Amino acid sequence: MRPVSLFVVVLFAAAVGGCASLSTGADTPAASAADLDSLAYARPLSPVAARAQAQTQAEVMPAAAFAAELPYTLDTGDKLRVVVFGQDGLSNSYVVDASGAITMPLIRSVSARGLTTAALVRAVAERLRQGFVREPHVAIEVEAYRPFFILGEVTAPGQYAYVPQMTVEKAVAVAGGFTPRAYRWDIEIERPVAGGVVRQVVPPIERVRPGDTIVVRERWF
Repeated sequence: MRPVSLFVVVLFAAAVGGCASLSTGADTPAASAADLDSLAYARPLSPVAARAQAQTQAEVMPAAAFAAELPYTLDTGDKLRVVVFGQDGLSNSYVVDASGAITMPLIRSVSARGLTTAALVRAVAERLRQGFVREPHVAIEVEAYRPFFILGEVTAPGQYAYVPQMTVEKAVAVAGGFTPRAYRWDIEIERPVAGGVVRQVVPPIERVRPGDTIVVRERWF
């Protein structure tokens, strides 16, 4: 090989090496083939992984929905007493309607579904500040809770008024008691949550919430 050709080869090799070092960086590790593949294609979970994820979510959601310390959130059927101090025309009882809102004078519809009473106080006060009341002072309490439902092996299944601190056992008593065919120990509660309904089998001492549906199954022996 002639000296000129050798010099060209050396220059070419140096240039390639320099480009490689510039593209990856001295302090940044090169991405692995798996990382590049995931970035390029963003493939969905495999069926096995998807089932495992769904099962985990199904196990966590009922546990959270049935946690005793969860604050009460409003929904359709709740009757609220709203007091705006110094504004007698606004202070009144309001029912959360089918759309999940209350309708007040001046500010009209205010969404209440999924909110605590404290959060609704803030929402109402914020709306009143928008050109209606300069410094609104608002208080809200639940005047009557939305009903619960009980189905299955009870004497009188149907819809009933909710009473605070009610248990499944007391709800069954309100519905006339168990039928002779009822399975009395593990009872299912269907509880509305954001985006759907969760179900859990509970003992008779479990606390009921407004809007729950209690299902008493038939025993097989």
